[in-house]
Amino acid sequence: MKFDPAVAAQTSFRRAQQSGELGEDLDRAVEAEEIFSAEAGEPVRAAYETLQEIGERHPEAAFFQEYLIYLTWQQVMAEPIPIYFQKGAELCDRYLKQSGDRHDETQVRQIHELRASFRAGLGLGDSEPEIYDEDTVKGGD
Repeated sequence: MKFDPAVAAQTSFRRAQQSGELGEDLDRAVEAEEIFSAEAGEPVRAAYETLQEIGERHPEAAFFQEYLIYLTWQQVMAEPIPIYFQKGAELCDRYLKQSGDRHDETQVRQIHELRASFRAGLGLGDSEPEIYDEDTVKGGD
């Protein structure tokens, strides 16, 4: 990867906080994120699940959805089991299907890269065409 998912996660989480997109769930998300970042073992899994629950309540929260994708990659690195690869691929698909001006080119590119990695971890590889390429913001003239 040409980027650090942990740094990208923190950037997206900070943007989610600043945007107010989580509303009254923000305090709970901050608390769970602090546990995820500082603990190990079962507390991390519980914090991860809490953050995913918050994400399910806020599917339109683009910055938080980015954060969840990066967070899931961190979870895969800590515990490479199929459920996390599957969750990561699903989160990427949901994010990439959404449209809007909150999806900047860098985030889309990084999430495409993570999607390919999640799919590879499931043994799916790149045999499926990228159905989102036509929606990707293109640079240049």
